[in-house]
Amino acid sequence: MIVFPAIDIKDGKCVRLTQGRFDQQTVFSDIPGEMAIKWQKEGAEYLHLVDLDGALTGVRKNIETIREVLYLAHVPVQFGGGIRDIASIEAMLEFGVKRVVLGSAAVSNPALVKEACKKYGGQVVVGIDARANEAAVEGWSKSGGVKADELAKQMADAGVERIIFTDIERDGKLSGVNAEDAARIARASGLKVIASGGVSSRADIERLKKYEADGIEGVIIGKAIYTGVLSLADAIKAARGE
Repeated sequence: MIVFPAIDIKDGKCVRLTQGRFDQQTVFSDIPGEMAIKWQKEGAEYLHLVDLDGALTGVRKNIETIREVLYLAHVPVQFGGGIRDIASIEAMLEFGVKRVVLGSAAVSNPALVKEACKKYGGQVVVGIDARANEAAVEGWSKSGGVKADELAKQMADAGVERIIFTDIERDGKLSGVNAEDAARIARASGLKVIASGGVSSRADIERLKKYEADGIEGVIIGKAIYTGVLSLADAIKAARGE
């Protein structure tokens, strides 16, 4: 199981939000590239990079900061935030990201997902962010009008290989990961799932690892490693079963 340290960018800074709320943010670094270096030194095998401004508006406002992180990253990077057309996917892959994460587009433009998967295969990942199994879009600010598990099945039909499942109610609250729902969606859709939201301890990683056979292949960690309640090194060890 892979641990993905999250680097969320807003206004050029590395921040963490609580439940996706832009009015509840904490700035952890004015230079996100420094966080990329830090997590790599601590053993990161993959980075999860998000343009929060792009997720909210559909317009990537942090492109120079993103370029800097990619330049400093010597491990693969998956990127999401404001990717809503083929041109944007192509641009980010050309910048050097390994995977592109589609969020709102998965709900509003399923034809795009199908086209992207046909063209780029496993380099396309879909982010399904949900409150009580209801998918949310546009930076988690609106309901997508579809159940998370149903959306996952639709994405499987469109050719998607993996999704990132985030429980919004737990995100940034250190309240424990929703391993059960992540595994349920993996089983229902047959997709590989990267879980996100609420990770607070080694025990959370160990709980997720028990569902590897169901399709859980990774976990995104943000606030826990930024605040120090869980070290990235310990999280990686747990993910490896050490």
